[in-house]
Amino acid sequence: MLPIYTDSVQAMYVNKRRTEMPPHLFAVSDEAFRNMMTDHENQSMLITGESGAGKTENTKKVIAYFANVGGNKETSSAQRSVRFKDLGEASLENQVVQANPAIEAFGNGATVRNYNSSRYGKFIRIHFDKRGKLVGGDIEHYLLQLGDDIRQFKFVSQAEITVPGMDDKEEFRITDNAFDVMHFTDREKHDLYKTCAAIMHMSRFAFRQKPREEQAEVDSMDSPMKAAKLFGIDADQFISSLVKPRIKVGTEWVHKGQNKQQVDWAVGALAKAVYARMFTWLIKRVNQTLSANLEGSANYIGVLDIAGFEIFDSNSFEQLWINFVNEKLQQFFNHHMFVLEQEEYEREGIQWEFIDFGLDLQACIELIEKPLGIISILDEECIVPKANDTTYVEKLNNQHLGKHPNFQKAKPPRGNQALAHFAIVHYAGTVRYNADQWLEKNKDPLNDSAVAVLKTSDKDGLIYQIWEDYITDVDREELSARGKTQDRKKGKSASFLTVSTMYRESLASLMGMLHTTHPHFIRCIIPNEKKTSGLIDAPLVLNQLTCNGVLEGIRICRKGFPNRMTFADFRFRYAILAADQAAEKDAAEASKKMLERLVNEKKIQEDKFKVGKSKVFFRAGIVAKMEELRDAALAKVIVKFQSALRCYLAQCHYQQLLKQQAAYSIIQDNVRQWTTLRLWPWYRLFTRLKPMLKGMKSNAEVEALERKVKELEEFSAAEELQRKKYEDELRVKTEQYEESRAALDRERMLMEKRNQEIEDLHKMLKTETDKLDETSRRVKELEKQKAREAKEWEEKEKRLTVEAEAEATRSKQLADRLSNELKLQQDENQKLISHRKAQELANTELTDRLDMLQERYDRAENQRNRMQEELDSFEDKLVAETRQKDELARANKKLESQLKTISEQLAMIQREKHTMDLDCKRREEDIGQLKHRAANDANLIVKLQANIRKLIARITELEEELDLERKSRSKAERQRKELQADIEAIQQQMEEASGQLIAQAHLNKLRSEEMVNLQREIQKKNITRESCLADLCSMQYITVNNLRTLSMQAANLESEANRVLSARQSMVNLAGVPRIYLAADDTDDESSI
Repeated sequence: MLPIYTDSVQAMYVNKRRTEMPPHLFAVSDEAFRNMMTDHENQSMLITGESGAGKTENTKKVIAYFANVGGNKETSSAQRSVRFKDLGEASLENQVVQANPAIEAFGNGATVRNYNSSRYGKFIRIHFDKRGKLVGGDIEHYLLQLGDDIRQFKFVSQAEITVPGMDDKEEFRITDNAFDVMHFTDREKHDLYKTCAAIMHMSRFAFRQKPREEQAEVDSMDSPMKAAKLFGIDADQFISSLVKPRIKVGTEWVHKGQNKQQVDWAVGALAKAVYARMFTWLIKRVNQTLSANLEGSANYIGVLDIAGFEIFDSNSFEQLWINFVNEKLQQFFNHHMFVLEQEEYEREGIQWEFIDFGLDLQACIELIEKPLGIISILDEECIVPKANDTTYVEKLNNQHLGKHPNFQKAKPPRGNQALAHFAIVHYAGTVRYNADQWLEKNKDPLNDSAVAVLKTSDKDGLIYQIWEDYITDVDREELSARGKTQDRKKGKSASFLTVSTMYRESLASLMGMLHTTHPHFIRCIIPNEKKTSGLIDAPLVLNQLTCNGVLEGIRICRKGFPNRMTFADFRFRYAILAADQAAEKDAAEASKKMLERLVNEKKIQEDKFKVGKSKVFFRAGIVAKMEELRDAALAKVIVKFQSALRCYLAQCHYQQLLKQQAAYSIIQDNVRQWTTLRLWPWYRLFTRLKPMLKGMKSNAEVEALERKVKELEEFSAAEELQRKKYEDELRVKTEQYEESRAALDRERMLMEKRNQEIEDLHKMLKTETDKLDETSRRVKELEKQKAREAKEWEEKEKRLTVEAEAEATRSKQLADRLSNELKLQQDENQKLISHRKAQELANTELTDRLDMLQERYDRAENQRNRMQEELDSFEDKLVAETRQKDELARANKKLESQLKTISEQLAMIQREKHTMDLDCKRREEDIGQLKHRAANDANLIVKLQANIRKLIARITELEEELDLERKSRSKAERQRKELQADIEAIQQQMEEASGQLIAQAHLNKLRSEEMVNLQREIQKKNITRESCLADLCSMQYITVNNLRTLSMQAANLESEANRVLSARQSMVNLAGVPRIYLAADDTDDESSI
């Protein structure tokens, strides 16, 4: 496959104009998305073409593009690389993309022309919110084909179907993973697979005809047993319902015998019905996942993928409907592309010669769908007794052959072609149709007994769910016994509803939906019928282009005006090309003057556009040229804007440099003064003594701080109590506020409910009033009609009475005259013997004439009697209408009284609402005050907590200083103890000396006294020394701290001086200062240092 649908190619087409990129599927998709976002209008994309042209694959690419554009950008990259086993929590855009594989596995099949042919049509709606984000989707399907002949189910089970290049295991894995993405449960997937297997086993059912009996019997129970096990039903009951179904004759239930052919048809029809209902359930289940969040949907883009036009060797009922749908879609394309386009030219007053492209398909459409058409006659034959396919074909030939140009007699078959009964001329060619089994296919009969057996399966299983809405005769009898009524088959009308009727209704719904959207057409062309790449059959391609209207579309686009804009949009978008003319208040006048200026400037040619009554029309390519002119004008404006911004930024930078230069001078002066000051001896002495003076007061500061800490602790405790009190009050107020808000919400809900009831009553009253007005108007019309008809009948009766009397008078006069003549003739009979025969002949003629006149009189009398009866019936109708009018008048009075009561209730409810509003306002004010107080309390608490944090930090600092002081005292105590130990040693030596020198007692006594005095002096010195040591320790600590501070300040000043000098050097270089001045300045700095 060519790499033209990759993610990188998608990114190239996002938010790009059609003229900026080559033609591509993504270009049409992006245009639809931008139109939806700009015009806030639903869009549709009709992907059409013949079977095998690539509609299904293009649909997948379009859906993937919309999922990428509208998906979450943050997770899009992650979702591209996600593994199948990790898709349990797949994103919405991934679910939209994976919906196709899940459905295609059950709706697509292999045909002669296409290995992956869609055997159904689908309209996929992708919903977006106001921001263009994907919110979900849903799918509707049409015309599911279940085989041209139900007998072909045997070939499904007996043949091995393989497709080149397709791995069945890989395809099954993709399908199963798609079910996981769509959040199918394991039970649901298992039931789907079991149902498919059961249908395959049903195709292997074998029956044989009993000899000399009109009854069939099962040949082998192997396949029925397997199918019944998969369905979850009893096999014997299932086979019995097929070969001997129960039917109701009168009030009795009897078993009807079926021959082999009837049983085979019943099995096939039941298999088709099971598959069709299973497919419908699958679509609904997928929609359940995709449409979970459609509340936020603002617009949608619908993608239509339906089976293409089919011309096979044997074309039956299914091909007729597929080709009919394609006729309708082609007519929709022609109407939108050609008819509406030219009608808009005429409506806008543009000179245009109407072109008939010869693509009106209405004749073929009417042949199929109109009364006495092909479908209408088929539905009629389905309810006619003893009708068959032969009588149907005869009626078609009698009604249309030789009378309708699109209905022809089928040509004899050639080659592998099957026998055909008639032919229809479609837009894509003449198709031969075989009408065998059309009546049976249109009736779609089912065996109620077999369906009743299927409904006995597990109620949580798939089989019961798909047949739950089907009402059999047994179910209907049970409902009747319980006193309920039910249509014959839910989903079908109580009257006979054919397959054609259901197809017609779904097709009408689809066309109505398409007419409410802005369509975009994608034409798929099949290059050849050999399913070979790189091969183009030129006649085949040209025929498709001609039949699809592509060539005519190109022709009208080249000759017409495919692009148009309203005056307001034109002025708003292209005002930059002619700003002075665009300033006009009238948008139409402004647009005309703008175009005149562009023509005068020779930027566009006058014949390339037309000005209508409300729009400006452009020929192909002119809008792209206008966009180029607009981009060029915008580029000039942007260049000027950028120049102004650069100028402003340069001026700001220059002013900043000037301020920096002035600051450098101030800093240099300060640095020079500090360098001189730091060498002054008195300043050095001042810096050393200042910390000492401050340190003398440290003890008093410590005591003051301790007292302050105690006060702060007491204040903090009091504030903590106050804070708890406020928190309790705030909690109580919050609970009261929550209760008040809950009560207010309940009252609001009650008020909204009452308002809704009032609105419903108003709507009901308005509806009843409209019905009453309509009835009154109808009564008046009927009275007028009755009076008019009565007058007409009276005039007609008078006229007929007069005519009858005149005719009777003439007849009587004639009879009298004839009687007189007869008497004369009798008198002269003897005289005129010779004329007797002639007279008898004349008499006979006159008698016949008299009888004829008498008959005319009798007919007139009968007509008068009939008119009198009709007049009586009209009088009865008048009496009934009068009675109905009286009843309506009474109903009107009753409604007026109800209206009065409702109005009083409404007034009372409004008063209650006003009272509740006042109460709500009062409570909201109270809540606001409570919120204000709570905010103030919270601010106070925050402030107190900040103060507490500051005090705690200060206490920590004081504790550190106190620890240092204690360490100094402990050191002085250790020194004192050492001195005391020295004194004790000296005393011991003195005692030893006194023991040895007894002789020197007196001297010792004197020395003892001296020692006592010395001890006193030593104690005094010790005390003085301890105090001095304490003072020295404190002074040493303070001095060390001051030295550290001064060192740090000196280092900071030196670094600042170095930075200032370097900045000054850069400024000098920037300002161009001479080197001599710079050198002198450096010399001064060195000398000052």
